[in-house]
Amino acid sequence: MYLKSIELSGFKSFAKKNAFEFNTPISAIVGPNGSGKSNVAEAFRFVLGEQSIKSMRGKRGEDLIWNGAMSEPRANRASVKVTFDNSRKIFDIDFPEVSIERVVHRDGLNEYSINGSQVRLKDVLELLAGAHIGSSGHHIISQGEADKIVSANAKERKAMVEDALGLKLYQYKRLESERKLKKTFENIAQVEALRKEIAPHLKFLQKQVEKLEKTEILREELIKLAQEYFKNEEVYIASLKSELRDEREPLDKALKKLSKESDDAKKMIELESGLSAARKHRDELTRELGKLEGLIMAEERAIENEQRLAASEETKTVRLKEVEDLFQEVSVFSDIGKIIGRIKQFIQERKHNRDSKLIAEAQVRISELKKRKTADETALAAAREKENEINEAEKAIFRIMSEESELVSKLNLLKSREERLNMEETEFKRELEEVGRLAGHQALHYKDVTAANESRSKQEERKRALEKGKFRLEDSSMAGSEELKKEHAETSERDAFLSRELLDLEHSAESLKGLIKDLEARLATEFETGLENINKEFDKLFTAMFGGGEAQLILTKESAKKEIEDVEEEIGEEKVEEGLEIKVTMPKKKIRGLMMLSGGERALTSIALIFAISAVNPPPFIILDETDAALDESNSKKYGDLVEKLSQYSQLILITHNRETMSRAGVIYGVTMASNGISKLLSISFDQAVEVAK
Repeated sequence: MYLKSIELSGFKSFAKKNAFEFNTPISAIVGPNGSGKSNVAEAFRFVLGEQSIKSMRGKRGEDLIWNGAMSEPRANRASVKVTFDNSRKIFDIDFPEVSIERVVHRDGLNEYSINGSQVRLKDVLELLAGAHIGSSGHHIISQGEADKIVSANAKERKAMVEDALGLKLYQYKRLESERKLKKTFENIAQVEALRKEIAPHLKFLQKQVEKLEKTEILREELIKLAQEYFKNEEVYIASLKSELRDEREPLDKALKKLSKESDDAKKMIELESGLSAARKHRDELTRELGKLEGLIMAEERAIENEQRLAASEETKTVRLKEVEDLFQEVSVFSDIGKIIGRIKQFIQERKHNRDSKLIAEAQVRISELKKRKTADETALAAAREKENEINEAEKAIFRIMSEESELVSKLNLLKSREERLNMEETEFKRELEEVGRLAGHQALHYKDVTAANESRSKQEERKRALEKGKFRLEDSSMAGSEELKKEHAETSERDAFLSRELLDLEHSAESLKGLIKDLEARLATEFETGLENINKEFDKLFTAMFGGGEAQLILTKESAKKEIEDVEEEIGEEKVEEGLEIKVTMPKKKIRGLMMLSGGERALTSIALIFAISAVNPPPFIILDETDAALDESNSKKYGDLVEKLSQYSQLILITHNRETMSRAGVIYGVTMASNGISKLLSISFDQAVEVAK
């Protein structure tokens, strides 16, 4: 048994999570109409990758999600997970158990996962295809599809049988090979057209290459002449550069030195606020000294005059303050004798003493004036020294300006020679670039050439010869030689490549033709063998169902005129369309066609054919949704026998109302629906019940 379980959560009427365990060869799902039994079959289609919502009785993806009820709100997603036993490696994946889950959201987004890892739908389909499982086909028969294989036309019926026999892979390979063959023929036509297209251009390029070979001699001559010219010119320019550099170096040093001296002198003048400011300061100091000398002389005369007056008693002077002090002193005496005595004493004291206080004050002023005179004399000497320094700085500036003018004149002459040299060097570089572009980089490899010790006029002659050589080379279209040679080589290589490609395509076409022929032979052989085996099983099952008679699938061929597109032109040819017709002969009845069968007989015939196909190429599991609905009690027993026989090859999940069919199941799942519209699950395991009963 390969199918282990399926879990539904939020899928249609299964609002809550429900799990079906399939641990017996035959499992039955029963329940009243409308309880949600068929939703289980549709859940299998859903999880196995079915993309047609219509085939699952819906219009949009959200129709598959539980839409809610009074007791249970609607879900935002529906998920179905199916689990397989992979111990026999039916799936090409290294896991003992494989679980495939699909989730649909209300916005229509679908998610797929294998063993919990999110994958693409393509990955799911490829994994299932390797195990001969699909979302639709003969192994999932939904409700009402039991007689689909009987009611289909011959071409559709043949396609169903081919799918059941596993021939789709060969058909796909054949179609892919035919597509590749058609593409190969188209490529052959394109390659031939390309060769025809480049042939004239290749011929033209060949002539151009021959012309280039003639100009190669001119190029070699120009290269030799250019190397000699460039070497001598480079030596001349380098020598002249060295000479000018030697001449400039002492001039630059002298100019730099003068510039520094000039800066120092200017700084000196700036620090002393200029010559005029220094002279003004000197004049101010001179006037101040004269003033001080006058003040000193005046003070000395005042001292002499005071001394002379002090020597004469008649002219003796008394300070008013002293007289006022005397008056204050005697005014308090009441005795006139004391007053007269104190006055006599005052006169006697002033009569023989000189006024030394006035003289002392004058001497103090003279001392201060002399100090100021000394300070001003010192400042005057410093001012005269600064004036001399400024005069010397101004003389130095005039000298430096004269010397700078002379140096600048020499530098200007040197600069004109340098500019002329720069022009010659620019011309040299232009010649290098131009000759390099015309004659190639080889002309620029002149380092190993020996320079000639010759006059400048010889170099001028060589330059004129070089110009003539360039004109001749330009006239011969040598400028684009490399591109032309490259284009000729590429075009020749492309033509050779196309020739090889054409041969490879022809071999590939022959190989594809052989592959298609082999695939067609393989398809024919496999289909013929499979059809033979199906017919044997079909006839045996049909006889068992009806108690006699015959049944077989007959290959039919119809010819139809159809326009098909060939590689080079459209031609009309006969195309044979094959199909399968069902031929039946009923026992005790003269019925030889499907149209004459009753509904029950058609159902039995369909079941017999489906079981025959499944027996020949059994899938891992088969789901039958009420395929026994039209059978009576007698035929139900036969149907049950066939089911038991088929369970030897494939695991069966039966959705049924038939008691006889239920009796063949090892486990029965009952699906019921309450008033809230939610499907619920009940299960009965007969195998476990038998064990308990024992």
